[in-house]
Amino acid sequence: MQSELINTHVDLALISLYVFWVAFAALIYYLVRESRREGFPLLNEVRGELVVRNPMTPPPPKSFLTLHHGRIVPETPERDLTGLLSPLGLLPGAPLQPLGNPMADGVGPASYALRADVSDMTFDDNTPKIVPLRTAPAYSIAAEDPNPVGFAVITADGRVAGTVVDAWVDRSDMLIRYLEADAEGTTGQRRIVFPMFLATIDRNRREVNVVSVMSHQFLEAPGLQNPDTITLREEDRISGYFAGGHMYATPSRFGPVV
Repeated sequence: MQSELINTHVDLALISLYVFWVAFAALIYYLVRESRREGFPLLNEVRGELVVRNPMTPPPPKSFLTLHHGRIVPETPERDLTGLLSPLGLLPGAPLQPLGNPMADGVGPASYALRADVSDMTFDDNTPKIVPLRTAPAYSIAAEDPNPVGFAVITADGRVAGTVVDAWVDRSDMLIRYLEADAEGTTGQRRIVFPMFLATIDRNRREVNVVSVMSHQFLEAPGLQNPDTITLREEDRISGYFAGGHMYATPSRFGPVV
């Protein structure tokens, strides 16, 4: 026997609709609050004044369990770019003009993030993932591939900037990530690590071409704290430096094409 209370006095379909509306409104409220975690409070780019778009309260801090620092409340460190960039106009979103050496300052295409200043680790045995072959005897370059060790490093100005002395292997992905060169004229006192994917190997001429930088810029590239390991922050900075040279290495590369 069916209950007359449910059938005649309660409209389950209407109640379900009301529940859906309430849940959907709560979801929108939650997503809008979560979207205010990054980029708030809003500041006027020109005057630096606080711009209030919505008085909605920001969400409470959220903690994350990280590999290198344990459980933390993220406060993303920002690089201090004071005195390194200047806007070309007084309009919000105006392009920023480098004031000094953009490659050394790490701005624009040469910019880098303040990642953890520790080495990336392998998943299995928690050891540094990217290391030079001299410290990883279990790895070697395949016989059918050119071994760049001993090849001259030729930069965009056609000069010899160094000699390759080692290759850095990614033990997780099984590929060469970086090459290491003895800078020209330093006889081992200055070693340069540069991205493999920004270099072209010429087996016949025994050359490694790095066309993103000039010879003097190659010698001034960022170095490593430890000669046998590379940290996440160093990876970003080195990659940004050499990649940024495609735009900043010479005056002819800088600025708009047309």
